[in-house]
Amino acid sequence: MRVPLSWLREYVDLPATETGRDVQAKLVSAGLEVETVEHLGADLKGPLVVGQVLTIEELEGFKKPIRFCTVDVGQANGTGEPQEIVCGARNFQVGDKVVVVLPGATLPGGFSISARKTYGRTSHGMICSGDELGMGDDGSHGIIVLPPETEVGKDAIELLELVDEVLDIAVTANRGDCLSIRGVAREAAIAYGLPLRDPALLDVPRPNAFGYPVQVSDPLGCDRFTARTVTGLSPEARSPLWLQRRLQKVGMRPISLAVDVTNYVMMELGQPLHAYDRTLVRGTIGVRRAEEGEQIVTLDGVERKLHAEDLVITDERGPIGLAGVMGGANTEIADHSETEGTTDVVIEAAHFDAVSIARTARRHKLSSEASRRFERGVDPQAAAAAAQRTVDLLVLLAGGTAEAGVTEVVAPSAPHTISVPADHPDKVAGVSYGRETVVRRLQEVGCDVYGQDELIVTVPSWRPDLQEINDLAEEVIRLEGYENLPSTLPRPPAGRGLTHRQRLHRRAGRVLAGAGYVEAPNYPFVSEQVFDQLGLEADDPARRVVRLTNPLNDEEPALRTSLLPGLLGALRRNDGRGSHDLALFETGLVFLPRSEQRVAAVLPVDRRPTDAEIAELDAALPEQPRHVAVVLAGAREQAGWWGKGRPADWADAVEAGRLVAREAGAELVVRGGQYGPWHPGRCAEFVVVVDGVETVVGHAGELHPRVVKAFGLPARTSAMELDLDVLEAVGDDTPQAPAISTFPVATQDVALVVDKFVPHAEVETALREGAGELLEGIRLFDVYENEEQLGDGKKSLAYALRFRAGDRTLTVDEASAARDAAVALAGERTGAVLRG
Repeated sequence: MRVPLSWLREYVDLPATETGRDVQAKLVSAGLEVETVEHLGADLKGPLVVGQVLTIEELEGFKKPIRFCTVDVGQANGTGEPQEIVCGARNFQVGDKVVVVLPGATLPGGFSISARKTYGRTSHGMICSGDELGMGDDGSHGIIVLPPETEVGKDAIELLELVDEVLDIAVTANRGDCLSIRGVAREAAIAYGLPLRDPALLDVPRPNAFGYPVQVSDPLGCDRFTARTVTGLSPEARSPLWLQRRLQKVGMRPISLAVDVTNYVMMELGQPLHAYDRTLVRGTIGVRRAEEGEQIVTLDGVERKLHAEDLVITDERGPIGLAGVMGGANTEIADHSETEGTTDVVIEAAHFDAVSIARTARRHKLSSEASRRFERGVDPQAAAAAAQRTVDLLVLLAGGTAEAGVTEVVAPSAPHTISVPADHPDKVAGVSYGRETVVRRLQEVGCDVYGQDELIVTVPSWRPDLQEINDLAEEVIRLEGYENLPSTLPRPPAGRGLTHRQRLHRRAGRVLAGAGYVEAPNYPFVSEQVFDQLGLEADDPARRVVRLTNPLNDEEPALRTSLLPGLLGALRRNDGRGSHDLALFETGLVFLPRSEQRVAAVLPVDRRPTDAEIAELDAALPEQPRHVAVVLAGAREQAGWWGKGRPADWADAVEAGRLVAREAGAELVVRGGQYGPWHPGRCAEFVVVVDGVETVVGHAGELHPRVVKAFGLPARTSAMELDLDVLEAVGDDTPQAPAISTFPVATQDVALVVDKFVPHAEVETALREGAGELLEGIRLFDVYENEEQLGDGKKSLAYALRFRAGDRTLTVDEASAARDAAVALAGERTGAVLRG
């Protein structure tokens, strides 16, 4: 919402010395987010005057039309002689009043004006357009043509109000009242402790039986509809300069007088209005829900197919407007013209249901100034005043006549009242405000307050966001100043802290960060097409997703069942921006639909739900296990003076899984596997034993080339994902002190020849079991393949075995016996034989 300071001063007597920055500070302190203060005309310097075109000479022989003009600027040039100016614009003629900038002036952007020779003539100044003066588009796309009565030689800077300050306010969704000068003026008046001249306090005639006929068929969608009629408007009447300038300052383009007046009143009072050409409206104006498939051409020229939930304005022909969003082209106000301009108008000022308007605007992708206000909350009591203000301006500026008929259709409703303890804001803020302060602040907002210890508060019509006692407490706190709240550290009760799940989540993140991974959280929304990119089978359980009824993005309507799509997208973006050595991780929830679909229960708000009610609600929600995932690409170790670097590969992804499992205290079995996005020959499967049953908890390895191509990833990208909740369930992360033996270690190396297809993990598992309790550690230190020495389809795996006893020094025979037992079991299970 753009708020010119000059307009704001009409309703609040701000101190003359207050600048836009000062007002910004006050409003920010009151809770309004004033993003910027724009200084209009800050670098503008005159002379800038009104001139009258005396002659126009068309210059020939140039690529574009050029005109040599003489312009009367009065005594502004010091001589009274006509000013000679070269101009390329075509939208003015002899006798027109224009804006002339004379030599010595400076236009916005630091553009200095001086006499200069161009197109064979000397131009002493320039005839200005709105864009050149920083005014914005006035609809003419050319030179500013002023009204004929404008005085020649008058200072155009003052005439066009070119110097001003404009506050740009980011209005939150609950403060629709601040989408108007009236609402911001009220906040400024409260902030400065000054009275407000409310522009909505007008004498409004009572409704009668002579007004334009209106029938509201849906009082829930439209609880108030005011109609007024003005006849005899001058077709050639144009919006005065002051009105055009105010619209331009708030970011709107002047169109025609009737439309400009409705826009002006909307910005002033916050009540959207619409003007219909009375001669084009057929019969009674109605308000109803659209029939499925009905069509309307809106003012933007687009033909729209209506939905049964859309609220529409109709006449006897059908829809003539999308209620609260945009009018229809079949009753559009005609532009000013001596013969065809609109002379009779019907003014609509209505109050529509916020949810209905918001849904219609989103359904048709048609956000307008009107819909922005209705969906945030409009003062229903302001409709009659806004209609009266519009009528008054049309009568004043276009010579019209206000008809005596006044139509007002109102659905009865009682004002909203809230009972709140007088000390409730004190309890919320932890500050002792006292009853007098609470009552005073609520009254400043516009509430009627009665009672002593228990206050009965009647909420003003322009604040529909005040629904319950905490809303009232927030009003008191913000007006007293958030900056005045003391900083007090909370005192948690003893025995509270992070849950075991939360601690594991943090430890997993810390261990991965310590291993060189960077956390990259992602949104939990995915497109179902991503499963095709991941290469998942058609019957893969991961393809079953929870779909959102109202997704933020139509292209991503489902909740993720894997962390990989988001991480791979982050890796692709970073790689595309020049960061090629990447190691990213994420820990977060995935969402798995339950086999039995249940409808979530509506929990009570007047008491704490019972444990059974909470359990019923949880049962209707999807399962939400916590996963951890990593992706790697590029170099894992950088090259330097210390030696060669190495690229990230599948083994790094596997090791990331092992790191997390060690943090959880879980025994993780790693073996060859094959699943979805991973390369079939470079995929590891993570397995844990749950209640005596082996359970696959994740996979790691190098991604399949098809997946790499589909996502646009670097070659040989690797990834890992596993279920952190299952690791928590089977793990024992009780801290164990390291056992330090005083006895020496006995080392034995073995080289085993096995078939190429036998995984190293199976051989290691057999060796570990066969060696028994004396085995302290085992490490694979060499893999060798040579058909001549080993035979066709064979490979050699060399292991270093470490043996130690806790109570004695092992003899050579004991170590050798343990080694032989390990080799024997490996041979029995995998067919391994000692090499050589």
